[in-house]
Amino acid sequence: MKVLRENDFAYQAVYRYLTSVINESDAAGAMRLPSLRQLADRLKVSISTIQYAYSLLEKEGRVYSIAKSGYYAKARSLLVPPANGSDLLEAVYVNARRPGMCVLSTDDPASLQPLDSPLLMLERELLRQYPRQPQLLLQPCGELELRTVLAARYTTSSTHCWHADDVYIGADLRAVLEILIAVLELRQATVLVESPCDWVILRLFEAAEVRVIELPLQIDGALDPQWLASLLKTEPVRLILLSSALNLPHGSAAPTANRQLIAKLLAEQGTWVLENDCCSELADEHDGQRLRDWLDPERLLVFSAFDKIIGTEAPYGFVLSRQWRSELQRHFLLRSFRLSVTRQKAIARLYASGRIDQHLLVLRRLLKERRTHLIQLLRERLGDALQIVEPQGGATVWVRSLRTVNMSDVFHDLLRQQVVIAPGELFSLHRQHAQHLRLSAISHSDHDLASVVGLVGDALRLAPVE
Repeated sequence: MKVLRENDFAYQAVYRYLTSVINESDAAGAMRLPSLRQLADRLKVSISTIQYAYSLLEKEGRVYSIAKSGYYAKARSLLVPPANGSDLLEAVYVNARRPGMCVLSTDDPASLQPLDSPLLMLERELLRQYPRQPQLLLQPCGELELRTVLAARYTTSSTHCWHADDVYIGADLRAVLEILIAVLELRQATVLVESPCDWVILRLFEAAEVRVIELPLQIDGALDPQWLASLLKTEPVRLILLSSALNLPHGSAAPTANRQLIAKLLAEQGTWVLENDCCSELADEHDGQRLRDWLDPERLLVFSAFDKIIGTEAPYGFVLSRQWRSELQRHFLLRSFRLSVTRQKAIARLYASGRIDQHLLVLRRLLKERRTHLIQLLRERLGDALQIVEPQGGATVWVRSLRTVNMSDVFHDLLRQQVVIAPGELFSLHRQHAQHLRLSAISHSDHDLASVVGLVGDALRLAPVE
């Protein structure tokens, strides 16, 4: 395989090979791509490696799959930057992957300091030590060693304790959330969520016809307890989705007193809580306590993923739950996730050795340096145009335009200048945050960040007032 470079990982070579095949195609319509088995035989790699490369391209919107037919590359006409009337999220995804674009919309903190290489080196060492691991025991909920490590990591007391049987590991976060929607029977049910909220979660809820009520965060990340109490009394709330500590994209961590008050209110109402723990490890500073520490663990589910900390080689998502055991086991069994046992063991040993905690110290520092630089530029050049929510962690900065403008026009104006931003409306299903942006300083490629911030300022100032 000519695209295979020294020290490359197999999936990266396959990904580049498929990308070149797609780019070199002259097909005007959709092009059928080789099957998993055909590519595996042609490139001399495993089927799972081919499948992972295809899944990356599918997430990027470059290919799609048809049941019992295979994978297809989208026609070139579908890869043209979407027009104003097209789906805004699709426009962000497609343009962020176009060559030469300056991407100020990304939220990929691990890209600054990935643990991919140490993870794969550890995996290779495990393969050398145990070259023929017998796959006798089916583990549909994930490898036992990793589930045991996660259970111990989340245990904080004799009351708030977890066991390996409470942990379920899936192919990625999306797959885990889809299972939770099914198990908790959320279709057409009412769910309360913090707002702004991750667009992946919102789109999954929307696809499942979940009735979402958004709870806007205050500037310090707190929730209004009186409004929440009123909603719990007047609405048939099945579940409430809250961040464990750090809320992204908002970048805030609710004050301890507010989190305690919210937890007490939820306990009094007996409300089921789904805690988003994906970003809590990225907080600059924290008192060590999460929202779950004040909640009844019998009415709590916690979900997270590894990729924001480790990198793309650890795409798995997971959930912790003491309840719904038979239903969760059944759904994970039906999904039949083909997860690498050795990769999961390698992740477990990164945690057990303390390597993850050491890595987080460096990652938090690097993220803070990048955010601080971006905020300094925003204040110098756009101080009269933006209000900035001071981030307490993560890779992004949440800002609000002080002028009421059409942010979609701003978005498309910047696209013409090869700059991609994330408009705030993506983080709401009810068109909240229309004057907000999520900006990031971790993936602006070779572009001068100061010049790019200047372009953002010009686009905001020149946009007509609504």
